Amino acid sequence: MKIAVIGTGYVGLVTGTCFAETGNTVTCVDIDTTKITKLSSGEITIYEPGLEKLFLRNQKEGRLHFTTSLEVAVKDAQIIFLALPTPPGEDGSADLKYILGVADDLGKIIKEYKVIIDKSTVPVGTAQKVRDAIAKNATVDFDVVSNPEFLREGVAVDDFMKPDRVVIGTTSERAIKLMNDLYVPFVRQGNPIIFMDENSAELTKYAANSFLAVKISFMNEIAQLCEKLGADVDMVRRGIGSDERIGKRFLFPGIGYGGSCFPKDVQALSRSSGDAGYDFKILNAVMNVNADQKLHLIPKIKVYFNNDIKGKHFALWGLAFKPNTDDIREAPALYMIEALLAEGATITAFDPEAMSNTKELFGSRIGFADNQYEALNNADALIIATEWNEFRTPDFEKISLTVKNKTIFDGRNLFDLAQMEQLGFHYVSVGRREVVNR
Repeated sequence: MKIAVIGTGYVGLVTGTCFAETGNTVTCVDIDTTKITKLSSGEITIYEPGLEKLFLRNQKEGRLHFTTSLEVAVKDAQIIFLALPTPPGEDGSADLKYILGVADDLGKIIKEYKVIIDKSTVPVGTAQKVRDAIAKNATVDFDVVSNPEFLREGVAVDDFMKPDRVVIGTTSERAIKLMNDLYVPFVRQGNPIIFMDENSAELTKYAANSFLAVKISFMNEIAQLCEKLGADVDMVRRGIGSDERIGKRFLFPGIGYGGSCFPKDVQALSRSSGDAGYDFKILNAVMNVNADQKLHLIPKIKVYFNNDIKGKHFALWGLAFKPNTDDIREAPALYMIEALLAEGATITAFDPEAMSNTKELFGSRIGFADNQYEALNNADALIIATEWNEFRTPDFEKISLTVKNKTIFDGRNLFDLAQMEQLGFHYVSVGRREVVNR
């Protein structure tokens, strides 16, 4: 098939590349001339494990193209994906200006039947708004389909190539046939393609992300309770995660969720629920819990230093909101940095992929190290904010010789308590007892 993907951000680039990998001819379009120039010359613009190999292969084979011209991209395309930003507005609702702007343009451009697909995360009713925007100028038949993405940053290629399920919202038999043919190569192991109406498909994406955010926040609240009662959250997690009705995933406590999806989607679903006259109480609680959890370690750090961290210097491992990505959107590390700087502390940070993005945000307000051990120089304590694999089994001797008082504040519970005790560290984690060494 011939496919156009409008938008070359995270979702658009993964979508376009993976569809090209199954033999389709894909043209990706973006208004960012610099980005398109880089992509056209073989320079990938996001960090995502496994993506660059597919990107270069399909570009070499002539199946993956890039342009700044919307008209060129959609001219021969049977299927057009809208993979555009839907940033939260001031009231928390999803801003549809980019999607509806392109929809308005498409109505003027299309000259034959097309299927236009909302790949972006959008509130219920967006498919109809897109349909109306296109219809204002269109003189040919078309269908608008909701096809939400369920990609996890860090494993997005595997998620796309081997999806747990494909959700497609349309009642058009013509569109159903095209969409089924498009996705059959990705579900040969038997995972379902689930067809439903557009409104249900749009709500499914918000419901899925919001439910996962609920699980994370629930465990973070359990972690808070464990600290009060002297219980161990890791034991509790294992105890409830073995129940197949609950499952093991998304039960790890820490310093809150971040990224481009969970915060935005929970906020948007809460807002759209309010617009529909329903007070979604659980989601409002989730947002409050997560906001508090991002700063969970700050009071512990202040107590350790007798409520005065002015002039203290901290090493910070991890800036991305999760490992295997350079995405710092809503990352807990950013909130911790601001809180520490406000108290007069200084910071040297290291992250394997996210330092460039963080430098754009903080400039010279914090220092950046070339590696995780360089970040430890002159540190009064080490703070861990992202669970990169390379942080899981560090050289503890280097840490003990460099960090004053051998003190670690771990927001991701990377280390074993008994090991920390044996090595003589003062170790503070989330939902577990404090290993004291003073």
